[in-house]
Amino acid sequence: MLEPASGPLGRGLAALHRFARQAQPGPRERCELCAAPIPPEHRHLLEVAARNVECVCRPCALLFDREAASLGKYRLIPERRLRLRDFRLSEEGWKALGIPVGLAYFAYSTPLGQVMTAYPGPAGAVEADVEPACWEALLESNPVLRTLEPDVEALLVDRGREARRYLVVPIDECYRLVGVFRRHWRGLTGGTEVWEEVRRFLTELEERCVAPREGADSCG
Repeated sequence: MLEPASGPLGRGLAALHRFARQAQPGPRERCELCAAPIPPEHRHLLEVAARNVECVCRPCALLFDREAASLGKYRLIPERRLRLRDFRLSEEGWKALGIPVGLAYFAYSTPLGQVMTAYPGPAGAVEADVEPACWEALLESNPVLRTLEPDVEALLVDRGREARRYLVVPIDECYRLVGVFRRHWRGLTGGTEVWEEVRRFLTELEERCVAPREGADSCG
């Protein structure tokens, strides 16, 4: 059963919401580690335990390019974006995942030791566990998912209306998507603006994705 997150999940979502607010235009940003000015296009670190996203300059990004640099406390969020055109997921498989909406993302949480799913809404994101058997079935049908980096990469699924869109994206793109919902949602149903902005965001994100290289869908 899907319920709003609480406890460790709630703290992670609070960090997600802070990042979504920070993504709005404002004064020139600074690296959150060394305070150096950073350009609009910059890398992000994930504080794994708290799931807090931090903006960093290029030198700090290079410093944390290896997990051993912080003993796993921080991970540099990668830049890989894949468009999975041959993704296999039946209607029955989607229903088995228990997602009540057509837009969600999936990522493995190291602190929680399991795959989590989340879908954006007007108050932020709603998170839930994923049944291991359902996720394993998805892996069997789509081996490329075995290459997802824990914590910092996600499978983003868009099955809204007539859409069938499956993307491997950095986790901060999912946080940005949550920010789009929070900024543009109006009233009980969200209004037309929020859905137009969501579609624009997803279309632009997909355009930045590439097809997997031949052989990239294997876990070897």
